[in-house]
Amino acid sequence: MNNYPALVDSICVDKKNRLLSYDPSLKLIGIGRSAFVFRIETSDLAIKVFFPDFEYITEEEVAIYNVLQDSPYFPSIYENGPNYIVMDYIEGDTFFRCLTNGRRITSDHLEEVDTALSWASDSGLNPSDIHLRNIFMTPDGSIKLIDVARYKQTKTCRQWRDLKKAHAEIYSKPFFAKKMPKLFLNTLAFIYKKGWIPTYRV
Repeated sequence: MNNYPALVDSICVDKKNRLLSYDPSLKLIGIGRSAFVFRIETSDLAIKVFFPDFEYITEEEVAIYNVLQDSPYFPSIYENGPNYIVMDYIEGDTFFRCLTNGRRITSDHLEEVDTALSWASDSGLNPSDIHLRNIFMTPDGSIKLIDVARYKQTKTCRQWRDLKKAHAEIYSKPFFAKKMPKLFLNTLAFIYKKGWIPTYRV
């Protein structure tokens, strides 16, 4: 049995939340705005460790995942502490990676995301902050969603609506390239967040 607190304690960061060192049984698989995510090697588990200034999010996210535990669209969680969550490791590609690798995202995939979000809404949540990096397509083509900390916010989030609109009006057209460079996608995301695309405003 893993000693998860010991693994968390092995993670050293500097004052700017730059990762310095960690236990060799951990493999870094993601860095977000508020946390590192590691795969626990030789297992099907991941551990999300929040930056010191964002440890308060742990409790909020655990509470939301607990609401979603019966859903097939979200990872199960197995243990948590003051600054970490142990959950399923999700094999596959984020929608962002699908775009950079040329893996096609179909309307069926979008419908499955809609089903997942409806599940969350029917559970009393308000799915928010839905973007290309927190939607996964697994090897068999099914959908998983992560990063649910904002699912209790009260304001309306238009990101998923706008992504679906862009898929229908642009991406799905035969002439549109299905493989795109990271720089292009990151630049597009920056412009979108600034509200500089008239018909796609945050």
